[in-house]
Amino acid sequence: MIHPTAIVEPGARLAADVTVGAYSIVGPEAEVGEGTWIGPHVVIGGRTRIGRNNRIWQFCSIGAPPQDKKYAGEDTAVEIGDGNTIREYVTINRGTALDARVTRVGNDNWIMAYVHFAHDCQIGSNAIFANACELAGHVHVGDWAILGATTLVHQFVRIGAHSFTGMGTYLDRDLPPFVRAAGNMAQPYGINSVGLRRRGFTAETIDALKRAYRTLYRAGLGQEEARHELAAQASVCAEVRAIVEFLDASKRGYIR
Repeated sequence: MIHPTAIVEPGARLAADVTVGAYSIVGPEAEVGEGTWIGPHVVIGGRTRIGRNNRIWQFCSIGAPPQDKKYAGEDTAVEIGDGNTIREYVTINRGTALDARVTRVGNDNWIMAYVHFAHDCQIGSNAIFANACELAGHVHVGDWAILGATTLVHQFVRIGAHSFTGMGTYLDRDLPPFVRAAGNMAQPYGINSVGLRRRGFTAETIDALKRAYRTLYRAGLGQEEARHELAAQASVCAEVRAIVEFLDASKRGYIR
């Protein structure tokens, strides 16, 4: 299953059915799980662990040192879960000693061409990253988030679960769960109702989230007043409670 022109260095651990395409390089600290397909011209370096049933297309670079001038060769890593599709020219850099020491990607993500995950990014599961999304260091992305093409994300920004960005969005602050955003700078544009319906959220839950959105963005309340009102709504809706918890944990502030 390994092309004769590929280089799998001694020490690399590959499951018996892993495919490695022409001219790809797998470094000595890599570990690749069952059923994973690695296309041609892929470079996997550093201490990189890749799970099962991933598809990694040509010209990807995974596990290279972080693009951080403070990095001094510390032992850091990349961890990728199961069932991810990683298309052409995706770059995923390993972590740094100043944060998690690992860049993580969860399960069943759809990562389109030219996407970049910088050092210490923490990516959930079932997310979609359209072409040329660029995530700076230390970015966190929740489950089921969808980022439109050429979305740019500032370092340390957090993107909530089930959120959505339009094409060309620039996020310099946190994007709360379930919220749609677009523009440069990013502005909120309602709840991701279509995505929530597709994932089986009830009409009652979506209505509660719309009410929470109006409280946060349309009621003319200050941030503390809005959070107080949201806390009352959260007592009867777990999804609204997730928004409150996200806002409470925010360090950069959230888009307004």
